[in-house]
Amino acid sequence: MQKLPIGIQTFEKIRLNNYVYVDKTRKILELTDKGDCYFISRPRRFGKSLTLSTLEAMFKGQSELFRGLYAEDWVRGQAKRPNPVIRLDMSCLGECNSGDELKSSLLDCCAEIIEDNNLDIKLNENPGRMFFRIIKNMYERFGPVVVLIDEYDKPITDNIDNLEKAEEMRGALRSFYLVLKGCGQYLRFVMVTGVSKFSRAGVFSGLNNLEEISMDKEYGDIVGYTQQELEDNFGEWIDIAGDKLSMDREELLAKIRQYYDGFSFDGTTRVYNPFSILNFFKKSKFRNYWYVSGSPSFLLRYLQGHRLQNPDKYEEITVPENFSDKREIESASVESFLFQAGYLTIKKWVRNEITLGYPNEEVRSSLADMYLDDVYRVEGYLTLGNDIWRALEEDDFEGLVKSFNLAISGVPYEDFGDVGNSDDPAGECPGRHREYWYRTMFVMLLRGAGVIYYAEVHTCKGRPDVVVEFKDKVTVIEFKLARDSSEVDLKRREGLGQIKSRDYVSAFEGSGRKVTSLVLVADDSERRVVL
Repeated sequence: MQKLPIGIQTFEKIRLNNYVYVDKTRKILELTDKGDCYFISRPRRFGKSLTLSTLEAMFKGQSELFRGLYAEDWVRGQAKRPNPVIRLDMSCLGECNSGDELKSSLLDCCAEIIEDNNLDIKLNENPGRMFFRIIKNMYERFGPVVVLIDEYDKPITDNIDNLEKAEEMRGALRSFYLVLKGCGQYLRFVMVTGVSKFSRAGVFSGLNNLEEISMDKEYGDIVGYTQQELEDNFGEWIDIAGDKLSMDREELLAKIRQYYDGFSFDGTTRVYNPFSILNFFKKSKFRNYWYVSGSPSFLLRYLQGHRLQNPDKYEEITVPENFSDKREIESASVESFLFQAGYLTIKKWVRNEITLGYPNEEVRSSLADMYLDDVYRVEGYLTLGNDIWRALEEDDFEGLVKSFNLAISGVPYEDFGDVGNSDDPAGECPGRHREYWYRTMFVMLLRGAGVIYYAEVHTCKGRPDVVVEFKDKVTVIEFKLARDSSEVDLKRREGLGQIKSRDYVSAFEGSGRKVTSLVLVADDSERRVVL
């Protein structure tokens, strides 16, 4: 039985050590046949590094690694005339605090390439010039050169909270990468990958033949696993998970799709994040493996420095098709950041408009974790979310209020109610504290606990704020905001009247389940909720 290649990004290691390899060499060959200079962005842990490692083995003609794969014949022919390969991984440079430190790290990279290839090149203080001489020297000795650059944007995104420093890094990288423009006659193939597209245009502005394929339908599945690939390559692991979870195959596959599938970068092809699905097969447990492995630091720093909308706003949001094409970080939108980090995906692409949304349950839950952990900074939110879930299940509304108020009390004073004010209807509540802040906090706690809920559900007469579903019952929750304690009774009556006049309860009685309702009034002056 083949092993699971969790965290393994080296093609040679996978092929020599009986790990599962999902054959992507057909798509990779299409790249080499149709062009010679590409850029692709994908979220972390999606297989970008493995793709570059596969390209490296292909161009070096390591034919023994490709037995049984689509590219076997091509690589066997390539073995007769292998190309020299330069592979740069910018995530290995370490933390650079200035442009000079980045230049020093690039010089070290050049020195390693010179030593590894026994090149006759003298060291100097200009990394761009050294890079040019390396390419030229390798071409003269070995033939046309292949250049593979991984995580090209790491030094820039590491400094997203310091735009002056980010620009300094961008300038240093631009000088280094633009050497490729003058080396066209020496190059066979170039592939550049990264998480973000923000700096691509600025960094590679002079490299006119760098083709952007990040959102092309032809390459929507060049990384990640399609449903067919999952079932074809992991059949035994699917059976093992089904046995452990006491689920039949179809039931298990449906839940796997709901929890981990749904990433789309072209609006048509749906893929799994390999890291998440591999960890699921190893553990046979539905957990948020992707988020726990480490959230992208550039996204966290951005979220902490910007006011955000209610996360439910991003369940379905329409943007122009060029929404992610901003040239610089400082002009990028929140949805562009979330898309490039993998927290939003393309649900629909019609003409020049794109509908974004969350790809799956893992991402929904992970974003809740990120909000509670890094935006709201709530201590012990998982325990509190589970307490709220149990209270709802038992109709213990007093216990629900107690747990929710404990969560609210843990939010630092300076952060309280300061997230996403732009999402409120104009005039709903003057000042910075908003009803929706409490509602958002509540649903994020539910989401973090894995509770099935729906926010602002449309009925024939209105939209209840939150609907929580269990197997045998439904709970409808309406939120109201009181500026101080004197308004609490009034707002409670308003909420109860709204539930009754808009017939929220009967809208869900058709399911045959018990329906309960309650009003949570947020006393903004006391920063607590009451029944």
